[in-house]
Amino acid sequence: MIRKESLIYLQEKNVVCTMRPITSLSIFISLSLLLTACNTKAKKEKLPEHVKLDVTPVKGIRYTEVKRRFSNGLSFDTTGFQQEPSWIIQFKSADTVLAYDPAQKIMQPFHLHHDHADVFNFAKEWFRFKLISKDSLVFQRLQVNKKEIADDIRSDVNMTFYADDYIKNKLKTTAEKLQRPSKADTLFIAEMVAKATQYPDQRDSVFAGRQVVSLRARDNRITVERLSSVDKLNGRTEAYDYLYPQYKLVIPDAYKEFAYEFNVLVDEKGKMRLSYFFTNLPEFRETRKKVLEGIISVYLQNLLIIKPGSTLGVPHTSEITVDVVGRKPSK
Repeated sequence: MIRKESLIYLQEKNVVCTMRPITSLSIFISLSLLLTACNTKAKKEKLPEHVKLDVTPVKGIRYTEVKRRFSNGLSFDTTGFQQEPSWIIQFKSADTVLAYDPAQKIMQPFHLHHDHADVFNFAKEWFRFKLISKDSLVFQRLQVNKKEIADDIRSDVNMTFYADDYIKNKLKTTAEKLQRPSKADTLFIAEMVAKATQYPDQRDSVFAGRQVVSLRARDNRITVERLSSVDKLNGRTEAYDYLYPQYKLVIPDAYKEFAYEFNVLVDEKGKMRLSYFFTNLPEFRETRKKVLEGIISVYLQNLLIIKPGSTLGVPHTSEITVDVVGRKPSK
């Protein structure tokens, strides 16, 4: 089973490191790669004395987030992760911010903690306030550890809000339209799709589909279950499921009893190719590879209706994990 806790804690903050998927069986390697790729030198910027900020001019104005992007202007990264604007906020007072809770469908109050200059904390998040006006707000989401701001990808997210009145009466549009991916996003994804199509058998050339691979049983010769690992208390958000989709497949009338977990690349036409698998016996690796390729070609490719993953409506190669169980029919 893929376990990406070393990456998903970044997704809890709506940021993903641009790394390929790592399996639970190589967790120690994944942690080392994570430290190499993500934990760049922290900026030694302390959060010292409190400084007052007058929010009176924007008090009571309701703002909706209309875009969330990396500093390069894109809302996607090379793993397929998408920054999605979703916040609705309102300054209630000098020390209280209301934020919309979609679960309870109400505006929840949060204490506005001001640490220094333009750095604030509310709703368990750290921000640098880059712009505050009656029409718009721009926040930079920050990763803060031991009162130091991390100078890496985790602090590389800019959130833009527009006042609801500004959207409706001046821009004469809707928040939903403003939240759509940009032309730059479309061009970026087109380039990613072209690479994935050219090299559909290479893990480093593919990326997660924003709409994940769909697997459906053709008949009762196989059962399909989409697994979910969402656990917000432990930092696994909904993004975890589309970045690392996982399925349990049970074949009730297999030629023998077996249980394997392995990764599969599903191309834009729905063809499956064996990707990553683990064995602690290198001398039997080729034998295991042939067995898994046989399971794919004999069972999965024939017993499943496969719809490839896609992003912005364009199908492309993406990687999934399958837990395949074969059960020999009882006599």
